[in-house]
Amino acid sequence: MSADKRVAVQASMEQGFLVSANIRGHQVQIDQPEAARGTNQGPTPLEYFLFSLGGCICTIGRIAAMQQKIDLRGMKVSVEGDYNPAGLLGKPSDDPTGFKQISVAAEIDADMSDEDKQAFLDAVCERCPLHANIKLETQVTHHLMEPSCVI
Repeated sequence: MSADKRVAVQASMEQGFLVSANIRGHQVQIDQPEAARGTNQGPTPLEYFLFSLGGCICTIGRIAAMQQKIDLRGMKVSVEGDYNPAGLLGKPSDDPTGFKQISVAAEIDADMSDEDKQAFLDAVCERCPLHANIKLETQVTHHLMEPSCVI
């Protein structure tokens, strides 16, 4: 039997493209750049998505290093993704709506050979829930909920 843990976030649409959430007392915002008719008050959802992947890899890296008693002085993770915006704009496209590919590059500051660093990164990515959700098919459902903010 597994002990599942639920993570929940509620996003609220504000003016224009601004979206906000209070996550465990942390106010976060998502917005679009001014060039895309936003007000540039926060990263875009796609930027947050890539940041979440990089942040998860760093977090799992720290956990793995502590478990393996590795002196991990630091880790930088660069995440890039390519997508065709046609789908999200409602235009016809043969490309998927999401990222066509995502590239993760890590710089690991630890007394390890490059071969050991690569093995460490491979193991960390195998343990990273977000990496797994992107790499594997994850069931996603959607439904309407009862209105709570409509007057």
